[in-house]
Amino acid sequence: MNKSKWLKILIPIVIVCVIGGVWLLKNAQVSDTEQVSSNNPDFALHVTDELDLDQLKSYGLPIVIDFGADSCIPCKQMAPVLAELNEEYQGKVIIKFVDVWKYQELAQGYPISLIPTQIFIGADGKPFNPENPADFQMNQFAATENGELAFTTHEGGLTKENFLKIFKAMGVQ
Repeated sequence: MNKSKWLKILIPIVIVCVIGGVWLLKNAQVSDTEQVSSNNPDFALHVTDELDLDQLKSYGLPIVIDFGADSCIPCKQMAPVLAELNEEYQGKVIIKFVDVWKYQELAQGYPISLIPTQIFIGADGKPFNPENPADFQMNQFAATENGELAFTTHEGGLTKENFLKIFKAMGVQ
């Protein structure tokens, strides 16, 4: 066989392999995203029985935990915002809501003096440490034994715009 016949056979085979490889790569990425978001209970908004912070930190994503109550007026106002953000930012930010009146034990160990209170944790698993916490009306709490930052919180309601500014400061695209 001459060279031109080989090229006529080889070129379509290479093209089919490239197209097949791109298709496989694209579908593999979609299934990873689905595993991280829609099918995974760790990414559900409402916490009903357990808040495994170590498990949530293992995803390497920023975390927002809103401690509130279904019957609290500011919490009710924030509920649609949290639901919308949880849907829009699946796989980018973990957003959780804990009803402290139903699940008081889940709020133990957190600095909560009023509701709603949000806890912000960076993608590195450490408390979010903004350059200027006052810009976001955030409180920071240090651990008494070592003085390291233990919690970054916000007390009161937040709008979607507020959350988006915080997400941007947390490095979320």
